[in-house]
Amino acid sequence: MTMGFVVFPLVSYFLCRWLLPRRYGRKTGLFCAMIIIMVVAYGMTYGFKQLEVRHIEFASSDLPEAFDGYRIVHFSDAHVGTYVGKREPLLQRAVDSINAQQADMVVFTGDMQNIYPDELAPHVACLRQLKAKDGVYAVLGNHDYAVYQDCDEQEKQKHCLQTIEAERQMGFDLLLNEHRIIRRDSDSIVIAGMENWGLVKRMPRRGDVRKTLAGLANSPFIIMLEHDPSAWREKILPECHAQLTLSGHTHGGQFAILGWSPVALSYSEWAGTTYEGDRAIHVSTGLGGLIPFRFGQPGEIVVITLKKK
Repeated sequence: MTMGFVVFPLVSYFLCRWLLPRRYGRKTGLFCAMIIIMVVAYGMTYGFKQLEVRHIEFASSDLPEAFDGYRIVHFSDAHVGTYVGKREPLLQRAVDSINAQQADMVVFTGDMQNIYPDELAPHVACLRQLKAKDGVYAVLGNHDYAVYQDCDEQEKQKHCLQTIEAERQMGFDLLLNEHRIIRRDSDSIVIAGMENWGLVKRMPRRGDVRKTLAGLANSPFIIMLEHDPSAWREKILPECHAQLTLSGHTHGGQFAILGWSPVALSYSEWAGTTYEGDRAIHVSTGLGGLIPFRFGQPGEIVVITLKKK
């Protein structure tokens, strides 16, 4: 709040006074400062309360016939530690919206907490309400590995295990470089969960494609869950044939104007669906955020319908 309501407006004001002619600088600076204050006020109130349910399709010739029309709800970056006080009902609304889709499967692509696993306990009962015919699957995000905690490695590992246990209490099938096989009669698809792997060295690099898919024969239809979308081009595309990858992490910058966000300067895939031949990645712009602010980039859940091409 200090940054949004004080620091950024003041910086904008003084930059305008410094860079522009004297007769324009002060008025332009005041105008820019007021715009920033209004954007921040909107983003931290109405903007953060917005929730969209997006519907997309993914068609593949590799999809088994029995899974034509299969529906998956994808959500990411819950950051439940932000849903406190008056914001707590927003998380329940999201859970109700996901269940209302009556999907075959629900998947969560990481960042359940902000910093500490203690944030999860008040929300276990709420998230345990998530239901789907074939289950709820999840992977960890960078925040879930305790990398932002000010403690030694042993304590961080302890906290990470607490996060894992809390997500399992929520009823999530947490995939740690693992996969599961979903069957419909004689047909099947694979839901795989790769641990976090990011280009930025500070990000956990525990993702192992080969370990995740170990033991799979032939060339099944694979849905890969991976928190950080940068792993798609660096690891997933070159090391396996997963047809569809689902990611999050970017939050869509939580800020966008006319469909563009500054986060596009850091990630080539940062929102929506990107294709590479017949293979694709879908990056969710996330549900919540460490900072309760969204402008032009509402929280979302995504309903993905698989189609036989």
